Amino acid sequence: MQVLLIRHAEAVDATPQRPDPARHLTGMGRIAARTLGERLRWYDCMPSVVWTSPLVRAAQTAEIVLAAMGWSGVIEALPVLAPGGDAHELEALLGAVAPDAVVMLFGHEPDISGLGSLLTRRADFPGLKKAQAARIIHGRVRWLFGPDDEAPYPCR
Repeated sequence: MQVLLIRHAEAVDATPQRPDPARHLTGMGRIAARTLGERLRWYDCMPSVVWTSPLVRAAQTAEIVLAAMGWSGVIEALPVLAPGGDAHELEALLGAVAPDAVVMLFGHEPDISGLGSLLTRRADFPGLKKAQAARIIHGRVRWLFGPDDEAPYPCR
């Protein structure tokens, strides 16, 4: 199984009128998400399953990345991908997915990298930057890739 972990792109700050769950992407965040999607399209990353945090900034990142990839499937919002979600519950959900699946998950720090650490059994799994992807194949991190990177680079 392949898992692509993606941290949401840059979002506006929370305010009393706009609580954290309602934070939307900035213009630069939208550009970064689109650029990441365009680049992922060239690296054989077409998903068969997509899960996102239900928070606005993650859902918007998922929609923009996938539109740029030319993917038109279902995006499922999972509360467990919201901040504070249980990585072990996500690991169990992934265990129920077909072994040949490509699963793309959109979430938040530090939870999305915590999931990466759990899936790879690496305590030194790097914290993902905004609009950055990590590709994990059969429990091994293959590369990291962000919208400003020329190409994916290995995670040592």
